[in-house]
Formats: sequence, structure tokens, C-alpha cells
Amino acid sequence: MVKDTKTNYTLNIVARWVVGLVFLFSSFVKGVDPMGTTFKVQEYMTAWSIGSITFEWALPLAGFLSVGLICAEFVIGILLITNAYRRLSAWGLAAMMLFFTVTTLIDAITNKVTDCGCFGDAIKLTNWQTFWKNIALDVPTVWIVLTRNLRRKRRFERDGLIFIAAIAAMVIFSIYNIKHEPVIDFRPWKIGNVMIEEREALNHMTMVNNETGEEKTIDYLNGHWDEVPAEYKDFSKWEIISSTSDEPFEIKAPGFTMMDFENNDHATELLPAEDGMIIVTVHHLDKIDEKGARDISTALSLAQENELRIVMLTSALPEEVQTWLYQNHISGLDHLFADATAIETMMRGNPGFMFIKDATVVDKTRKIRELKLDK
Repeated sequence: MVKDTKTNYTLNIVARWVVGLVFLFSSFVKGVDPMGTTFKVQEYMTAWSIGSITFEWALPLAGFLSVGLICAEFVIGILLITNAYRRLSAWGLAAMMLFFTVTTLIDAITNKVTDCGCFGDAIKLTNWQTFWKNIALDVPTVWIVLTRNLRRKRRFERDGLIFIAAIAAMVIFSIYNIKHEPVIDFRPWKIGNVMIEEREALNHMTMVNNETGEEKTIDYLNGHWDEVPAEYKDFSKWEIISSTSDEPFEIKAPGFTMMDFENNDHATELLPAEDGMIIVTVHHLDKIDEKGARDISTALSLAQENELRIVMLTSALPEEVQTWLYQNHISGLDHLFADATAIETMMRGNPGFMFIKDATVVDKTRKIRELKLDK
């Protein structure tokens, strides 16, 4: 039993505030985007297994579990900071930290899930960084458990109100962000972000030595031929057999593409649109309802009225898109293809509407009538 001294109680307060603030931050950045947390839970369910037991059967529960996790973190954080329900918060914290520590240790060792999503899209940590972060939090957690009874006062009405208010606040906040785009956007496609960055192209030149038959690949930045070793510039000895260059533009959204029927990527060609372009995002075509179809038709009309390029970006198969457009009497709408996760990263709405100009995200919304066109 830890003695009830001023020093021990002060350390209890410090420990509660440190861990509580971390839990509040973690729950808030996940609560801002519960769908992103849902995708992460689904990733765990798909990647993890215990022997022959898999968890894919629980995929439909991912949304419920993600909101439950967010609320649990938020409530524990609030209870710690307000010193409410001392025993409940201490043991709840211990259980969560045990779960997090074991989970992230397995992640660090196996790397089956490369990012635990502990801080949503706000802060990205490697698996080992996440594990050591949890180890650091385990220290004050142990102290909180050991000192849970120090100067504990029974304030059931006050503590009960805090507990209920915390749950209600985070549930409402999470549901709002499920039905709308996140109130704070930590994703690459945030309004105002420039999505294409010009870079020096890296050239790859493969050469063969005419005397020895040795092959050598030389990498050098475009315009920096002078940095290539002099021996490889002697073309009486070395012959160039192939030469390629990397794309001089980099899209600031890993894995994003805009593919056509012939598997050609048009992303770096379309995103810099000087006059602006409307992108209709559809990550699950089979889940578009009648209202969504009408909104897409309205987006096409809006683009035509303003003489703007419009593209529907979807993960569906080409024949499925063609059938869907015909069934919904939509014609003249160009469509390109991308991975569903990449589209969901752009916008959570299905459909969603984005206006992009000069590779900059000008506006995006789930309601086409609210889309702001800045020409």
C-alpha cells in the first residue's frame, strides 16, 4: 500500500494529467474521423489471426467497435483529469494500456499492420515508436493504479454526470463526423493543400562494358550528367543499353492514381487543371442511392454550365461503371479508376465532390449544391 503523502498524491496528479491528456488527444484525432479508425480496425481484422482462427467475420462490426474504442479512450481521459471514479478509471486505464502494449509489440515484431492509427492521420509513428510510447505511458499507469485510493472522495452524483456527459459528447461528435467530412482534416487532401510537387527527375542508365560484358546501372539527377563517374562516359568501352527516368512530379498522396481502361495513369496530367476540375469520388459504386445518383447528375450539369472538366473517380470495374451510368441515365461523364482506400482518403462521402485547380484542393463537400467553384 502506497503511503498517503503529499508527494505521492502530487505524483498521482501529474501521472493522471499526463496520461489523461494523451488519451484525450488520441481519442479526439480519431473521433474527428471515425471512418478512418473503422478502416484501421478492419485492417487489423483482416491481417490478424490466431492459428486457424481469423477475424474477418467481425468486419461488419468495425464501425461500432471503432466508435466504442474512441469513446472508451475519451472517457478514461476525462475521468483521469477530473479525478472522477478513481478505481474505475485506474483499472480501465490499466486494461487498455495492457491491450495497447501487447498489440503494438506484436505489430512491431510482425509488421502485419504498419501503422496502428493511434493518433489517426494527425501523427504517424512507426510500430516500434508506438510500442515505446506505450511503454513510456505504462510507467505513470502503474503509479495511477497503485495510488488509486489516495484521498479518494465518494462523489457519485458528480462523477456520474461527468461519466455520462463524456460518453454523450464523444458519441455525438463521432456520429457528426461520420455523417459529414471531418471537422478538422488531417488527411493529404485537405482544403488548401497543393497535391503535386515538382522534383528533380532521377535518371536510370544501364550500360554494358564492351570488353568484359559487365552491366552497370548509373543513377543521376536530371541535368547532373557531370556527376556521373568519368569512366562510364567513355563510350568506346561502355554502351548504353537502356535509359529511363522517374516521373518529375510527385503526388502528395501515396498510392493515388487516376487510371483509364488501358491502365494509363492520368493523375499528374489532370490535377494541375488551370481552369479547375470537379472530381466525383465514388469508393463503393454499389452503395450509391438514388439521391447520390441525382447529385452526380447535378455535378455533371454544374461542370457543363461552368465549362469545367469533370471526372468520376471510382474503384468499380469498367463494365460496372458503364452499366450504372446507363441505368441512371447519365451520359458524358468521364470516369477513371483508383483504389477504394485511396478514394476514401480523399473523401469519406460516397459520393463526394471536390473542386481542384492548379493542383490545389479548393473545396470539397458531400453535398454538390455546397461545392464552391473558385475560377
